[in-house]
Amino acid sequence: MLPSWEPLWPYRAVLAVDARNFGTLTSRDMQRVNVDIPQLLAQALSTSNVSAHWERRVFGQHTGDGYVAGVEPEALPALVAYFPGALRDELANRRAERPHETPLQLRVSIHVGPLPASGLGEPMVHTHRLLDDEALRELLARANPAITSTAVIISQRVYEDVFQSGCIGGDALAGQFVPHLVKVKTFQRPAWLHIPGFDWRLADPAVFERGNGPESDPLIDGAGERPPQSAPPGSAGVAFTQSGRKNVQVRGGIERLEIR
Repeated sequence: MLPSWEPLWPYRAVLAVDARNFGTLTSRDMQRVNVDIPQLLAQALSTSNVSAHWERRVFGQHTGDGYVAGVEPEALPALVAYFPGALRDELANRRAERPHETPLQLRVSIHVGPLPASGLGEPMVHTHRLLDDEALRELLARANPAITSTAVIISQRVYEDVFQSGCIGGDALAGQFVPHLVKVKTFQRPAWLHIPGFDWRLADPAVFERGNGPESDPLIDGAGERPPQSAPPGSAGVAFTQSGRKNVQVRGGIERLEIR
């Protein structure tokens, strides 16, 4: 008798967005933002040449202050290379059309993994953990909302699949993404932060820190070797060392970390 087994669910690229400070809006403005977000996504994805994939999306749903959906993983190069900038442009257009409204800022997370049509599964949970990352929130909190409207985080798996495949298009560079260790509840995974149009060589290292103790977030690379341009250079007084089987990078003075 042949053994029985359950087929692996299809791989889905999961795209999730959240609006910053949604809870401070009036009920009327909440409804307006709730309607606007899917339209902004559709327009940005159309500009990124992902409309056909978006029309076939699965488990698309509002999350109150955002939206989440799954698309075919073939769209990942466009989601990583073109979508962040296109979304930034759409938010700039919205701001220009509504100068008396508070500028809308969106956090974006992108992950990939096997998921059923319902969307229920670990990759969905991980997508939202990435979206809840404190450093991602802090980037928008620090920013001028009239200038920086979009902050993106992609999982390690997405980063590797897109950049190591060589399928990335346009002028997208690995150096436009900075490595970061996400810690949300019991979730702890390497990921990559991105702000469209921002040069990470200008970044303040303190943006990654939560307090002044050894619990401060390390910058890591869980992929082993990475493209040279992707490593953000240390600023004055900040040293980097490497340790562990995964070639982990940590700030000077922080205990060595090994990703298992």
